[in-house]
Amino acid sequence: MPALSPRILAVVAAAAALASACAATAHAETVPNEVVVAYAGAHPHVVHTTRVAATIAKLRARPDVRYAVRNVVAHAAGAYVPDDPGRGSTPGRWSAVQWNFAGPAGVNAPDAWGHLIADGHPGGQGVKIAVLDTGVAYRRFGKTPASPDLASTKVVGGYDFVGHDPYANDRNGHGTHVASTIAEATNNDVGLTGLAYGASIMPVKVLDDTGEGDASVIADGVRFAVKHGAKVINLSLEFGSDISWRQIPQLIDAISEARSQGAVVVAASGNEADTAVAYPARNSNVLSVGSTTEHGCLSDFSNQGTGLDLVAPGGGQDAPLDDAGCDHSGPAGRNIAQMTLVGVHKTRIGIPRGYQGTSMAVPHVSATAALVIASGILGPDPSPDAVERRLEATARDLGPPGYDTRYGYGLVNAGAATDPTVPVA
Repeated sequence: MPALSPRILAVVAAAAALASACAATAHAETVPNEVVVAYAGAHPHVVHTTRVAATIAKLRARPDVRYAVRNVVAHAAGAYVPDDPGRGSTPGRWSAVQWNFAGPAGVNAPDAWGHLIADGHPGGQGVKIAVLDTGVAYRRFGKTPASPDLASTKVVGGYDFVGHDPYANDRNGHGTHVASTIAEATNNDVGLTGLAYGASIMPVKVLDDTGEGDASVIADGVRFAVKHGAKVINLSLEFGSDISWRQIPQLIDAISEARSQGAVVVAASGNEADTAVAYPARNSNVLSVGSTTEHGCLSDFSNQGTGLDLVAPGGGQDAPLDDAGCDHSGPAGRNIAQMTLVGVHKTRIGIPRGYQGTSMAVPHVSATAALVIASGILGPDPSPDAVERRLEATARDLGPPGYDTRYGYGLVNAGAATDPTVPVA
């Protein structure tokens, strides 16, 4: 049998180290149908088999076998690449679907994951993120199923301010899509990945099953989230461009209280292609987020204007700009994929292709904020101001050099934001 190359030996050693680093939350990616075996006095070699576990057990029972292990895959040092299969069944194919996490115009999730694993807080462990939305499909509710990719996500006590009960169930899909981008289970052989997969999700239903909610209900949700320990509050919602802060004082006050109590509030710039950021994102106590495409261009629907802080992947067509990567006359890039409720009656879980918007961009920033908090780079309990400065200072500059009203400080970069070698500004 052919001798195993030094590369495979290195693969086994590197994968063993990786598995040790993240054993509590993940398992190693392996080459399908391959076992590495070493007989006494001989170099190791690869055995091809469809019965991997049984073959390993049989080989280990032999006295002349030094070891028999799965052929584990290593990746570039520092990066962590999970095994989630995406839309198919091949391990690791999540990255072919989630360009927003790992593509050239993505947020550099693998490096961020590697940094948090090295820090001992994989995926943002210990941080509560409140998702104020249509609810989350974290449990079965009547004919509405639970997402299997949220089964191992830590969900902490939320509240339904629409139905007035403790169960913030989703029958729309929007809230589940947002929550999944933030903290869907990762490296579990199911579906896709979540950027802050180790963080806790607090589902707070403030939008009804049609996706609408009023300022008073949203304000109640913000106060509830802060009272129950949320460090990040995700608002993938907006009011019309004709609404000013004077018309929603109850929500502005609640957001101010949240900020003063240490919560990072993140909201959508809006989807009207306006030259003004929508409320509540325009408020100075909110980290406002616009949307970019798979090409790294501003999305054609994304609001611009003073007060825009960052952009993140939201999908859609390129805006009619001359910026690098923009080609509004060409084909649109892909939208944001996530597991959520699908079908007319929302009775199935799938990975739809139609989700685009600044709503989809916001959870990338919320999750990155949680990763920064968990990493300890800014200390044990960083202020919202410190977190915001870190995200802005490490963002990838797009458009005109420096801050601009199209892209803010740039495309959020989870890898750079969590990199301990990048100085704190």
